[in-house]
Amino acid sequence: MAKRYNEDFKNTIVDLYKSGESIPKLSDEYGIAKSTISGWIKNKKQITVDDNKTITVEEYKKLKKELAKIKEENQILKKAMAIFAKE
Repeated sequence: MAKRYNEDFKNTIVDLYKSGESIPKLSDEYGIAKSTISGWIKNKKQITVDDNKTITVEEYKKLKKELAKIKEENQILKKAMAIFAKE
């Protein structure tokens, strides 16, 4: 069964990595798979959106998912409007 970690713990591990700790050392010390730590680091990586704005990969994925949901809802509304316009 997969172990769940809260966001504060993930952020702490990422901060430790950014302060110079190696992934193997963090893995050994906290008993977390290296691939799991690598994934957390990747998700917290900053992406420059424009001159003054950066977001994390994690935030980008959430925005992308939300956009897909909104597009789907928009298509449903368009189809409903077409049905009601016929009546």
